Amino acid sequence: MTIKTKLRWGILGAARINERLMPAIIEASNSELVAIASRRPGAAAQTLNQYAPDQQRVRTYDNLEALLDDPEVDAVYLPLANHEHAEWTLRAIEHGKHVLCEKPMALTVADIEAIQAAAHRHKVTVMEGFMYRFHPQHARVQELINSGVVGEIRSVRSSYSFMMRPARLYRLAESVENGGGAMWDIGCYAIHSARMFFDEPAASVTAIAKYIESGADIATSGIIDFGDGKYAHFDFSFERARRCEYEIIGTLGGIKCHNVWCMPGDIPVISWWTEAGEPVEERLLAASHFRLEIEHFSDCILNGNAPALSLDDAKANCQIIVAALQSAATGQRIKLG
Repeated sequence: MTIKTKLRWGILGAARINERLMPAIIEASNSELVAIASRRPGAAAQTLNQYAPDQQRVRTYDNLEALLDDPEVDAVYLPLANHEHAEWTLRAIEHGKHVLCEKPMALTVADIEAIQAAAHRHKVTVMEGFMYRFHPQHARVQELINSGVVGEIRSVRSSYSFMMRPARLYRLAESVENGGGAMWDIGCYAIHSARMFFDEPAASVTAIAKYIESGADIATSGIIDFGDGKYAHFDFSFERARRCEYEIIGTLGGIKCHNVWCMPGDIPVISWWTEAGEPVEERLLAASHFRLEIEHFSDCILNGNAPALSLDDAKANCQIIVAALQSAATGQRIKLG
């Protein structure tokens, strides 16, 4: 029996994120890009020529189902519109494909539960695409926490923002109920990274938001209560200068990740301090979190390992997002659990 050494990938959509993901699949040591599909005639071929012009053997389809019917596609990356993620993840699962679904996995916890059940039934692996988690800088942060240098974690603050530009206005075309706005775009990161360093489940969420005419939020801030005086503070916006950072405060000191969205050539910087010593700044090696994400997911399929980001994690993140939206809409604290 031949042992497969590369996972064969198809991309289900000609979204702009392909600028990052397509090269990542091609560069990954255990992956091979074999197909891309779009419902817009010619868009798949155009995307391939734009971001991977040397990959002429990659098949292009003007129909999403055609890619799912391709027997040479083992796994799909799914970057469709937010409100389509659950539907097309389920379709891919039914075709026996493994799925790396761009965040958010779905707009409701019930949809993620349906995905989880379908994945188990069809014996495929599904993971939510939070690429940032695979950058080594976060493992270094966790290493510092495990060392005890900052003591017990009491609070985390996450902040993500950039100024909305015309090319990205489609993100504001839909209401939050239909997956539009800042919450379902960058808010997913803010809440996910704010949760990362707490072992306890969230007890409640409080949030406020600024909305535009479409019903999309353009700026949201809130607090996640993890009990016993442990809080995660999140804020994100499409009308502030670029920011993508988190800061952790413990009983003995604190740690800051200065650039969560590190691009391949960026030098990651984390800093930490204690009340007993001088502040320290660490400059780490550059890395591609997109390539590392692809290599991780491919390794899981090829070697039968469980993904680092489970569907239970996806459900927990979605639960907090939905509760934050409910809190912002009603002005009330929303209890969880």
